[in-house]
Amino acid sequence: MTTNSPSHSFAPIVNSAAEWRAEMARLNKPGQPSFFHIRTQLPKQGRTNQVLGASRYMNVVLKTYASGGENEIHAHSNEDHVFVILQGGAVFHGPNGETREAGRNDCVLLPAGTFYWFHAKEDREELVMLRIGAHIDPDSDVLARIDLEGKPFDGYSEKNKEVPVVLHEDRIFE
Repeated sequence: MTTNSPSHSFAPIVNSAAEWRAEMARLNKPGQPSFFHIRTQLPKQGRTNQVLGASRYMNVVLKTYASGGENEIHAHSNEDHVFVILQGGAVFHGPNGETREAGRNDCVLLPAGTFYWFHAKEDREELVMLRIGAHIDPDSDVLARIDLEGKPFDGYSEKNKEVPVVLHEDRIFE
């Protein structure tokens, strides 16, 4: 381990599942600790994903959503993951109409195969979440997700309510 000063730059925003996978591969350093700082520009519109750390079995991603931002119902078939809400709030929805509000310092653990969707609360600040994922089978696609019919579901698609990201010039979460 070398002694370097901490870097407080922004982690790159990944704009596709392929970029997410590539960033996890770049950050995976077997036998070495990973250090990262939670810092990001906040979105006026859309959502961001920034891979902060990764190993063969885990990944840590900083996610932001503009007020009212959302995704569509899906399940991750090869990953358990937890969301830790750092700012703002969200309403999580299940496949049978279940809802649960969550705010700052609330967490939700989603075992692989759990169907859900959520939207950022519109009456709060931008939603900022730390997402920690654990691979079920590290030799299979950790980003595999499915829709309610069991079909592959691209998280970066219009079907998943993806919209172009517009960042605030002067609003940063740290």
